[in-house]
Amino acid sequence: MILLRKILFPFAVLYGWIAQFRNFLYDKGFLKSYSFDLPIIAVGNLSVGGTGKTPQIEYLIRLLSANYKIATLSRGYKRKSEGFVLADDTSTAAILGDEPYQFYKKFPNIQVAVDADRKNGIEQLLSLPNKPNIILLDDAFQHRKVKAGFYILLTSYDDLFCDDYILPTGNLRESRSGAKRADCIIVTKCPKAITDFEQNEIKEKLDSTVPLFFSCIEYDDCIFSSNESKKVNEIKDLYKLLIAGIAKPKSFFDFLKNQNDISLTFPDHHHFTASDILTIKNIAKDSLIITTEKDYVRLKDCIPINQLFYLPIKTSFISNKTTFDSIISDYLKITI
Repeated sequence: MILLRKILFPFAVLYGWIAQFRNFLYDKGFLKSYSFDLPIIAVGNLSVGGTGKTPQIEYLIRLLSANYKIATLSRGYKRKSEGFVLADDTSTAAILGDEPYQFYKKFPNIQVAVDADRKNGIEQLLSLPNKPNIILLDDAFQHRKVKAGFYILLTSYDDLFCDDYILPTGNLRESRSGAKRADCIIVTKCPKAITDFEQNEIKEKLDSTVPLFFSCIEYDDCIFSSNESKKVNEIKDLYKLLIAGIAKPKSFFDFLKNQNDISLTFPDHHHFTASDILTIKNIAKDSLIITTEKDYVRLKDCIPINQLFYLPIKTSFISNKTTFDSIISDYLKITI
C-alpha cells in the first residue's frame, strides 16, 4: 500500500492543483460563498476520516444547547435518502446516516438535518417555524459554498496534517495551507498524559497563528443497551465479541479487550449485510457483543437487545477548556 501511494504521487500533485485552484476561485470571488444572518460553526479536517468530528460536535451541543436553539447539519454520509431531510420519529440510520441519527437519539431537544448541499440545508432550516439560532456544520471545512462564521479544524495527534500529503499519496483532501481558514485548531485523540513539552513541539510543527488546543477521547465507565447498562470493570474479563466499523478502532479495542476476546473490524460507516449479521451471531453465540456508539445505531435492530451493547465516548480538553468555551461564547455574543 505504501509503495502504491508513492507510485500515485503524480496524481497527488494533480489533485492538489485542482483543490488549490478551487480554493483560489472561492477566495477571489469567482465562485460565490454564501453567508447567513446567524452564527454558523463548522467542524472539519483537512484529512479523510478519523479525527473525532462527531464527539467534537457533541461537545458543542452540550456546551450550547441549554441557552440556544441548536441545529446540526451534516451530509449524511452513506444514507439511503436524498436531498434535505429533517430528523423525526420516523427517521433511521439508513435515512439520516449513522452520525446524524446518533445526534438525534442522544439530543432530542435539538434539530438534526442532513443535506449534501449545505446552502440548501441551511435555507430549509431557516424556513422552519421553529428555526434554530445556531447551526453546527459537521464535516464542512471544504464546503466553500457556505461561508461559516467560525471554523474549527481538527487534526489527529497520531496523524498531524503537517506530516501528511495530498490524496492519493497521503490522506489530505487539500493542501496544508487550507489550515489558514481555521479560527482555531484542536489536536484530537491525544494521550491523556501528553506533556507540556510535547504540546509545545506540536505547536511549533503546526506553526499556526490561531488558538491551538489539545483534546483526548474519554470512554464511559459503562456500556449500554437499549434497556440496561453494565460497568466496564465488571465485564472486562468476560469473553465478548468486539465490533467496530470506524476509521481508527484500535483505542476502542484496547480499552475493552482481554486476551480471549475476538475483535471484528469493518470499514468506516459500514452497512451491515445479512451475511455480516450471521457471521457476528455465529462467532458471538450467547456472548456479549460490544460495539461503538456509531455502529450500534445500525446494529440495534439486528442483534438481540440483551446481547448488544455500545460504549459511549466524548471529547475532553486536556487543558484550557475554559479558554475554548470563552472563544465560542465571544463569537456568539458578536453574532447574535
